[in-house]
Amino acid sequence: MTGGSEALARAACTGAAEVEARLVHAGDVTAADMLGADGYLFVFPENLAAISGVMKAFFDQLYYPCLGQMEGRAFAVIVCAGSDGRNAVAQAERIATGWRLKKVAESLIVCTHAQTPEAILAPKTISAEDLQNARDIGATLAAGLTMGVF
Repeated sequence: MTGGSEALARAACTGAAEVEARLVHAGDVTAADMLGADGYLFVFPENLAAISGVMKAFFDQLYYPCLGQMEGRAFAVIVCAGSDGRNAVAQAERIATGWRLKKVAESLIVCTHAQTPEAILAPKTISAEDLQNARDIGATLAAGLTMGVF
């Protein structure tokens, strides 16, 4: 809603240029999208120390339709947080573990330090370093898939 997660997702997608990477909003992903992919990069904001509502709905709607059909596929997580992000990462990693996905990169938490209502609702600017870290995760995921490592 404020652009931080989108900027990180776009950077990661740029980093994954050597594969057919698709950037899809969580509200638009289908079970066919999930089952047709070789790997996943979950990028989302932290809201109230947890996975954002749209991302939670994504996991709720697709968990059972995809269960038992994605084992061993690669995944990574990027969270745009206002203060911490660790709980949101833990939630996403637990869900990915239930799907039996393989974590292939350390989760990236980008903290915007937005603590007031005005700062929380303001458009986010992500630093060049954090955007590069997102590109690196995308590139790592793509390289591993291309090489058949994961």
